[in-house]
Amino acid sequence: MAAVLTFLGSTSLFAQSSPQSTEGGPAPKPLLQDIKVYHGDNSSDPLVKKTSSVTPVVANRANSPYPVLSDVDIPGYSGILVQTLDGKTVVENYSAAAFNPASNVKLATAYAVLKTFGPDYRFLTNVYTDGTVDRSTGTLTGNVYVSGRDPIFGYEHAVRLASELNRLGITNVTGNLIVTDTFSLNYNGSALRSGQMLAATMDASKRSAGATKIWLNFLSNSGKFSQMAGIPTVTFGGPVFMQPIPSNLRLLFTHESAPLREIIKATLCYSNNFMAERLGDMVGGPDAVARIVQLNAGVQPSEFSLQTSSGLGINRVTPSSMMKLLRSLRAELARNKMTFADIMPVAGIDKGTLESRFDSDFSKGSVVGKTGTLGQTDGGVSSLAGEISTRNGKLLFVVFNMHGSVSRFRAFQNNYISLIQGQFGGPAQMTYNPVSLDVRLARSRVTFPEVQTASN
Repeated sequence: MAAVLTFLGSTSLFAQSSPQSTEGGPAPKPLLQDIKVYHGDNSSDPLVKKTSSVTPVVANRANSPYPVLSDVDIPGYSGILVQTLDGKTVVENYSAAAFNPASNVKLATAYAVLKTFGPDYRFLTNVYTDGTVDRSTGTLTGNVYVSGRDPIFGYEHAVRLASELNRLGITNVTGNLIVTDTFSLNYNGSALRSGQMLAATMDASKRSAGATKIWLNFLSNSGKFSQMAGIPTVTFGGPVFMQPIPSNLRLLFTHESAPLREIIKATLCYSNNFMAERLGDMVGGPDAVARIVQLNAGVQPSEFSLQTSSGLGINRVTPSSMMKLLRSLRAELARNKMTFADIMPVAGIDKGTLESRFDSDFSKGSVVGKTGTLGQTDGGVSSLAGEISTRNGKLLFVVFNMHGSVSRFRAFQNNYISLIQGQFGGPAQMTYNPVSLDVRLARSRVTFPEVQTASN
């Protein structure tokens, strides 16, 4: 757990009790979420649709102008497509057949929200009151209302609300704490439970040691230690309720999350299902995510069908349509002066699901991409898609493996990507200046409507 707290210090991410992630194996908590698996005979699943007459076979071999790549046995039911940036095919294997992409779905969700809201979008958490403040006693006579849908709102942000209320002369609220049904704290799906945790964390006498440590780490990562005078605390005289926000309230201040680009980076680095689903909800859910991809990347519904925004369960995507998504996502990022490394994990450098892959001195920093793992769904699924850097240029790649051992699939992916790099002069480390997720997610701020100033 000590290693977990090192990363999670400023992002309140250790509060979840989930022991595993979509990527399998022990993982930091709770950015990595539990796997919900689908049991059954997937070979006869009516949701499994092929978009060509080709049926993937076991131990097949790919088509490639490079003999060393076409001679490799490919495990499981697998679809592979590797292309140069100008569209020349390096390797192809059943790229028109539909597979379960697992958490590669999160690339579609990231594209949809970036396309819709832009990389600088911030989630707003508004704090209102219906009461009056007596600064001489530090008392707010009335209730406090909190409305927001920030998927990464955590302990440090709860303490920040208390700190800002203290700055307004409020240390005691005679009434209730009321939250809306979209509010969540520490990835808790219950708004009421989240509100109760919020009240306890704002009150220094009830604040947990873990929450205090996260707050202190947040101050360090955000550079705010010198701005804090004393220990933030607010007590509530009444209980916590969940209800809609009335129209006759006074806005005290607004907490703004870190920019969307940083939230997506955390989501993709740690394959966080809760955050992916919340992000997908911003555009209307998985159907809307799929439609945005279909319309903008030029793919057919039969090639790209989603039931979730996170990749859990049964989703169907062809390698060729995922390749089109990669190109569209790459273009969207370039339009905002960004690259894949700004939102995806860089292998061997960034914390998360690619932290221990392609991490040798020879290959570190040469692969940026998104993993995907489902332990039992579709008989075992592992996927990997993104960009490869070589000494002779960059390549885009998609690898979908189904119906087999996840560990065997991962070993194949690692070896095959390295083999591909070898045909292009070997791996080359991309230009990348790593910034820890702690620091990225500490880029939140508070704004005050009455004076039109911001507290960063």
